[in-house]
Amino acid sequence: MKIPFVDLKSQYLSIRAEIDGAIQSVIDETAFIKSHFIGEFEASFASFLGIKHCIGCANGTDAIEIALRALGIGPGDEVIVPANTWISTAEAVTTAGATVVFVDNDPALYTIDVTKIEEKLSPRTKAIIPVHLYGLPAEMDIIMDIARFHNLKVIEDCAQSHGATYKGKMTGTFGDMATFSFFPGKNLGAYGDAGGIVTQSDELAKMCRMIGDHGRLGKHDHGLEGRNSRLDGLQAAILGAKLPHLAGWTEARRRNAQAYSKLLSHLDIPLPTAPSHSHHVYHLYVVQVPERERVQERLAEKGIATGIHYPIALPLLTAYQRLGHTEQDFPAAARGQGRILSLPMYPELTAEQMQYVADALTNALAK
Repeated sequence: MKIPFVDLKSQYLSIRAEIDGAIQSVIDETAFIKSHFIGEFEASFASFLGIKHCIGCANGTDAIEIALRALGIGPGDEVIVPANTWISTAEAVTTAGATVVFVDNDPALYTIDVTKIEEKLSPRTKAIIPVHLYGLPAEMDIIMDIARFHNLKVIEDCAQSHGATYKGKMTGTFGDMATFSFFPGKNLGAYGDAGGIVTQSDELAKMCRMIGDHGRLGKHDHGLEGRNSRLDGLQAAILGAKLPHLAGWTEARRRNAQAYSKLLSHLDIPLPTAPSHSHHVYHLYVVQVPERERVQERLAEKGIATGIHYPIALPLLTAYQRLGHTEQDFPAAARGQGRILSLPMYPELTAEQMQYVADALTNALAK
């Protein structure tokens, strides 16, 4: 049996008529840039989250950098970022001109360890970027309390948490701003790069639109030096066609995660966990295994594709050697980087496929 890590083809086939119709509409209208499809998706996604503004942009990395710039964060400032996440979160801080400061992750939840944030603060700290990693919300009440006490801004990185909730409230609605990636493999994915920024602030929304559209005030009139980072009509139309299905896909992911956890409960390995107040949307289903490379090879021999998210903790990457960190500085992230393994996870997984994965993993660990 062949089991892909993500099966975008199956998803497309399940809503083929809607996707094809959306794409054809954009082509028929030649509505590729700055079309009504973009505004319609932005309004729909904002409504889905229960927030005032959504600003589409080219990708999730741009979204973070634009949000930082809109908040006036740049040279001389420091921004708190989790040690275990994709590099976009950290590199956006650097490209905005600020300095990234890493905090270790919670060893069980993988999100930022809120007990270690305050020890990393300095007079230069201006913001915290919590990442709702793997689909699990970070502990936002504590993070917001820290931010308010120290007068810090909060930008939620929701690239993996579309539709997740914390204490009944959607991720993306806690901080000053939040960013989303709509990369094809995300829970809500386009058919190319795409991203978005959300906020309740009229002023911040206006600034984000300006920055993402060359700082434009009007045609050939520019209030600042911005950049070219726009959500295009095709991606907006595709996302608009997919959005009504997101809730159903989320529940399918949650059912599949529960099925995995039941099938793997006999194994003496850490499985995904979530506090009772959090609604995990399982962008990824991450376990920890000994001798990961060997286990991964055994699964590959059985036709099972897996992933590692992420094999090197951010502070230990070559890109951040200048900061002089060692594994001892981030023990949870350092330990996890050699053990974490992401199993196939998507709404279309069948019971037969999950049983096959569970049996293969059991056999791989036994050997």
